[in-house]
Amino acid sequence: MTRPTDEQLSAWLDAALPTDEQAQVGAWLADHPEDETRVRLWAADREGLRAWGDALLAAPVPERLTQLVQGRPANPAWRQAAMAAGLLVTGVLLGAGGLSQWQKLQPRLLAGTPGGWVQRAAYAHAVFTPEPRHPVEVKAQEEHLARWLTRRIDVPVKLFDLKAQGFELVGGRLLPDGPGKSAQLMYQDAQGLRVTVYLRKPEDGTPAAFRYERQGELGLFYWVESGAGYAVVGALPKETLLALAQAIYQQHPGATK
Repeated sequence: MTRPTDEQLSAWLDAALPTDEQAQVGAWLADHPEDETRVRLWAADREGLRAWGDALLAAPVPERLTQLVQGRPANPAWRQAAMAAGLLVTGVLLGAGGLSQWQKLQPRLLAGTPGGWVQRAAYAHAVFTPEPRHPVEVKAQEEHLARWLTRRIDVPVKLFDLKAQGFELVGGRLLPDGPGKSAQLMYQDAQGLRVTVYLRKPEDGTPAAFRYERQGELGLFYWVESGAGYAVVGALPKETLLALAQAIYQQHPGATK
């Protein structure tokens, strides 16, 4: 068959094509691994959006936003927040065909908000950890990984040793992060469970305190130290994540030996 359209590929991913066409598209993808990878990334994005949306919908509605919905006065900042919330829900409800536009919009929605980078860390984890074939951009075995990420995000990137906690480095990738860039390091245990470390250069005024929060099934420990922001993300018990965060904190560039 000729190359399927993006609409056909999206429908194939949802198993929404007629049986014979579903089989034809599947066979075509089997012979074209680059397109198959692209479609699988759509699936990973969709699951990431779903996880992020579930966390958003489970969160309590801020009182000022409730007042705005009920017609009571609200300042301009809260009007912008309400618009962002509406756009976020719209993005979650989009199918695979709208994911590329959402990915372009997402950093702009969260850039400049105090917890925006933490949301992006959770989002990046949810998008890339389910990916079976290309979870990272550069594998752990490639010696230039730390140098490349350090140069690109302008923050010293160390490949943390988490073997004592049962996790091996898979590799890393470069990500857009609001107005700048960030790095994601991915680790995996013997059962295939993955945890990610998100690193970025924080904006002025970013709180430095060591904090923990949950977003749906994901737990996050995050902090700022020596001019770098760190977020450890995973669907793990709080105690396990804390042990990983402490190991990373003790190894970060500039840590007191």
